[in-house]
Amino acid sequence: MAMHFIFSDKVVLLFDFWRVHSPTGMALSVLVILLLAVLYEGIKVGKAKLLHRALVGMSAPDSPQVIQESQQDLVGSESAPAGGSCLRWFLCHFGQSLIHVAQVVIGYFIMLAVMTYNTWIFFGVVLGSAVGYYLAYPFLGTD
Repeated sequence: MAMHFIFSDKVVLLFDFWRVHSPTGMALSVLVILLLAVLYEGIKVGKAKLLHRALVGMSAPDSPQVIQESQQDLVGSESAPAGGSCLRWFLCHFGQSLIHVAQVVIGYFIMLAVMTYNTWIFFGVVLGSAVGYYLAYPFLGTD
């Protein structure tokens, strides 16, 4: 295996069944890796938004959602179980953990793809990261 970047249309990516032997196969593989990099950036933003939403929800007792839930409890129309906030925290933390695992797995797949030292795949990762950043990060500022 080459230990330097090469321009080639022949490579084995991630799994033994993903063998590329033609320019068309390389173009499709670069597109798949590019989309994987875009997905990675999207997951990063989604995880950050989820964490922000969880922190704001837990630290701001004067938030409209908490006030509305308190008023509903006073009226008695919908009373939450005593462990409702604990269950909500657990579900939020569990969701964040699953998202983190997905981010790590996709990140390692991207890293392993780059470690094939194929220049086309490397360009796909770089372009996918740039496109993913460009598309996903504007959503980070909106709530």
